[in-house]
Amino acid sequence: MSFDIEEKINLIAQWIKDHDRIVVFTGAGVSTESGIPDFRSPGGIWERFDPNEFLFDKFLASEKVREKYWQFHTEVYYTILKAKPNPAHLACVRLDQMGKLDCVITQNIDNLHQNAGLPQEKVIELHGNALRVTCLTCKKEYDRKEIQQRVEAGEGAPQCDCKGLLKPATIAFGQPMPFKEMKEAETRSAGAEVFLAIGSSLVVYPAAYMPLYAKQAGAKLAIINLAPTPYDHQADVVVQEKAGVAMEMILEGVKKRV
Repeated sequence: MSFDIEEKINLIAQWIKDHDRIVVFTGAGVSTESGIPDFRSPGGIWERFDPNEFLFDKFLASEKVREKYWQFHTEVYYTILKAKPNPAHLACVRLDQMGKLDCVITQNIDNLHQNAGLPQEKVIELHGNALRVTCLTCKKEYDRKEIQQRVEAGEGAPQCDCKGLLKPATIAFGQPMPFKEMKEAETRSAGAEVFLAIGSSLVVYPAAYMPLYAKQAGAKLAIINLAPTPYDHQADVVVQEKAGVAMEMILEGVKKRV
């Protein structure tokens, strides 16, 4: 049976009304609507920088690579600073205010969920956060602004007070995924009653396993993305629409049912 978009939106709205453990999973398609380009899209940042240059092992081994990494990440940082939360981020906050949101699991590194007003403890960041910097030796965390000022003052590859290497607190290619966040995301996904995958192509692993954990544990699964994903056939509902547009429609549907 096929549904038109209005029927799909109404079905998801009904799920939200009927359940209290909603897990939202967000990908790059949510951030693009705030003006942060998808790295992989035509005109994206990987057309100007080769991701193979930034493998984690190379970052550890080469001062030159570290300097180039910070140059690349400076561009990312200023793009993120200009971005503002969009209706998809605000919809997640609204779900939380309604007592419906268990958590947001995000692949994004832009802090926009928190900027929209979602409490930090409700956001599980699988790929880190570009507004923080971590020492790879002593694990001390720094505010990005402080370290960015040092970079722009001439420190090509800044170091920690302990002389350890500093790196934006995001996951580089080849860098281990954050164990605590991954375990938490798996647990929350498996405990969801409704799982909304929004703006993700679902091709970046292991993050893309989260909808499967939810579905296998009995959750209702909705995928909201402009392009098809490898898991569309496993979803209960697939909505091919912009994240912000779809989420505004869904929240409107929930409001009518309250």
